Amino acid sequence: MAIREIIRLPDPMLRQTSDPIHKVDAELRALIEDMFDTMYDAPGIGLAAVQIAVPKRLLVLDVAKGDAPPNPMAFINPEIVWSSEALSTHEEGCLSIPEEYAEVERPAEIRLRFLDRDGAEGEMTADGLLATCLQHEIDHLNGVLFIDHLSRLKRGLIVKRAKKQAKLDAPSARPAPRTKMGAA
Repeated sequence: MAIREIIRLPDPMLRQTSDPIHKVDAELRALIEDMFDTMYDAPGIGLAAVQIAVPKRLLVLDVAKGDAPPNPMAFINPEIVWSSEALSTHEEGCLSIPEEYAEVERPAEIRLRFLDRDGAEGEMTADGLLATCLQHEIDHLNGVLFIDHLSRLKRGLIVKRAKKQAKLDAPSARPAPRTKMGAA
């Protein structure tokens, strides 16, 4: 399919709440395939649609490790319906905040309700890396970033670096310098 551009912090779209999906059709399945292509190319283990500037309640992930065969999963309108009181901590990073990682504490186990790529209702219980990844990506659908789970100081430093990088990456707003015409 196609590899899409991943938007980065400080893009305001990352703070937007994504809209529910009302129709599972060929266009949505094509978007899911583009998201898998984009996630694998990045490379990453999870991607929310809003990260490719499509503010819809859709995420994809694949937490298969090492030499294990790929296990791509797509979740439409995912909703956490239960989370454990027990917590676990994992180091998290984000394709929208490259090269930034931090330990984040989240519920160790969750129960999720969702639609699959055929529009069928599903429910699953997840723990470990899968639970962490699902929570991270669902946060994206709600305009929340993993850095929001950090102290204000750590979050501020990451945001400052992201803004600085965005300025460095932006095309210059100044006109090109004029060349002096000289006598030959």
